[in-house]
Amino acid sequence: MAKNFNTTLKLIRGTSYSKLRRRGVSTNVPKSQLAAASAQVRLDKDDLHGEPSIKIVSPVPGEKSKALKNELCKIQEMSTVTFFADYDKSVGNYISDVDGNTYLDCFMQIASIPLGYNHPAILEALRSEHNVRAMANRPALGWFPSEDWVDRIRSSLLAVAPKGLDQVFPMMCGTCSNENGIKMMFMRYMHMQRNGRVDFNEEEMRSVLAHQAPGSPKLSILSFKGGFHGRTIGLLSCSNSRPIQGVDIPTLPWPKAEFPKYKYPLEENVRENQQEDRRCLAIVEELMEKATADGTPVAGIVSEPIQAEGGDNHGSPEFFQGLERIARKWDVSLMMDEVQTGGGSTGKMWCHEHFGIQPDVVSFSKKMVSGGVYHNMEHRPPHPGRILNTWIGDPHKIILLEQVVKTIREENLLDRVSSTGQIMMTGLLDLQQRMPGLLSAVRGLGTFCAMDLPSLQMRDRFLTDLRSSGVHLGGCGEKTVRFRPSLTFSAKEANIMLEHIEAVLRKY
Repeated sequence: MAKNFNTTLKLIRGTSYSKLRRRGVSTNVPKSQLAAASAQVRLDKDDLHGEPSIKIVSPVPGEKSKALKNELCKIQEMSTVTFFADYDKSVGNYISDVDGNTYLDCFMQIASIPLGYNHPAILEALRSEHNVRAMANRPALGWFPSEDWVDRIRSSLLAVAPKGLDQVFPMMCGTCSNENGIKMMFMRYMHMQRNGRVDFNEEEMRSVLAHQAPGSPKLSILSFKGGFHGRTIGLLSCSNSRPIQGVDIPTLPWPKAEFPKYKYPLEENVRENQQEDRRCLAIVEELMEKATADGTPVAGIVSEPIQAEGGDNHGSPEFFQGLERIARKWDVSLMMDEVQTGGGSTGKMWCHEHFGIQPDVVSFSKKMVSGGVYHNMEHRPPHPGRILNTWIGDPHKIILLEQVVKTIREENLLDRVSSTGQIMMTGLLDLQQRMPGLLSAVRGLGTFCAMDLPSLQMRDRFLTDLRSSGVHLGGCGEKTVRFRPSLTFSAKEANIMLEHIEAVLRKY
């Protein structure tokens, strides 16, 4: 603990950056980008939208939050609540609670607020009389969309669509997005099995109502241990992270492959991590063969680009390229669950773009405001009504997303994410270097960063103490701290966050 945070600030501002690079710390940021970090790492001069500052005036949670939580828990099981927020007073990257505390929010509603709180563009769009009527008269979009609906879809969802995916179904949340994504993979698989026959025969139509083949075929989806995709029965059958999410609920025994578990620092363990990629890909092949032999062939493979809830587990480009090759070899669909990684937080609009792969289906939600599923034409159902619900999304969410997309472009927010992410990684890696008994496995893409503490208990204590100091972060996996700031998170705010992290860790 010999160095204080003033030294760290100097390092991440660039004055001693070359010395920091020579320490052999680990980062997922390409070296070509790191070489330019000394010029990019700086404090922003322009504070966004007159943001407030950290202010802690009561214990966390305070008495009002405790009282409100007690009342809420009388009517629903909601002991997960951390504090009750005052959203009228929350601005930009700062959230206020009902007890008068103001925190630097680096978690942003579990990665769900793209531009920070009460962004002017969002508020202005909600004041529009035309937009108010769109919200007041919520349509059943599968039957009665408004005249401007096609233009709105094109200016929002399709404006940032992943390469090669020009079809989209808006949805309400990440869970229904993933559920419909795996249904598309099943439909595509059976369409291929029927050699392109579109009409269903009498046996197929009769047997499906009895939940029997051939109408209800015995198929499976291959997913990964440590993954989380949602809480429906279908998605619990694909998930494998927290037992409490699925206990007591009957699910389907679909295959789960091993997801890579890398050794850090990455540059010091290249051979071992390459072997880990090969090991996991071999398991995928084995499970594909076994599922076919067992009479429940795999129709599609689903994975998160970074396993978020499971502990911010990363896979290399080589791993995902290998996964794509397996999908093509077996002629099954490849789906990327971008619910938490999509929308720009990794420095690209879609995390899978870092890997050089072409998925068939991509699900999204959170920072994209609206949930939904992108897909290629091969996964477009040939019959009406097969992917359908009353709302098919919500015009209100598309109104917000239009402004998010516009702001991302006008303010070059993906560039900001990349440069701020370098500051975060540089500072966290420096802390890891100086506190090896407390921090390990610092990793990240853009501002989608994470670090491990020695145990679950230590991680939870750290998050509580950090929140009491005025910085809000989240946890995932067994002992991981995850960083999920907004796209407007600045260099100045990254430095404030790092200062508070070090101050808390120095107490241990």
